[in-house]
Amino acid sequence: MEIRDERSDDEEAVNRLVEQAFGQPAEAQLVVQLRKSGEAVVSLVAVDNARIVGHVMLSTMAAPFPALGLAPLAVEPDFQKKGIGAALIKAAIDRAEKMGSRAIFVLGDPAYYGRFGFRADLAAGFSTPYAGEYFMVLPLGGSLPVSTGQIDYSPSFSGLE
Repeated sequence: MEIRDERSDDEEAVNRLVEQAFGQPAEAQLVVQLRKSGEAVVSLVAVDNARIVGHVMLSTMAAPFPALGLAPLAVEPDFQKKGIGAALIKAAIDRAEKMGSRAIFVLGDPAYYGRFGFRADLAAGFSTPYAGEYFMVLPLGGSLPVSTGQIDYSPSFSGLE
């Protein structure tokens, strides 16, 4: 399996994969909108035998320090539970660190994302409509520069239901 940057000729396959993984079109529409708006800063695919089987995206966030939002993460149902999602997350974290981001925020399952160092307790001081046990942050390069403030996902997320 290879993890690489998404290319323009991958877009249709990525959109199908995301819709299939989530069982609805909303997240695939989010990916399209994040691309169109320029809010997507990292878009990686997992390729197995020339077939795209996974995708992860990092997008801009409004935060009191350089931060990115991880969403969505999608793996083709037949390829789930084989480490593809983990490989995509690790690659996305590495890319965010190299870009100088100080944190990655995610809204997701604490048991899953906690394995990568995402923590809800560190995100608890930030104001966001997504606050709660599923809103987590991963500090990059040490600790967070501040532990409170307003956090907002890219405007494209406002259309996600």
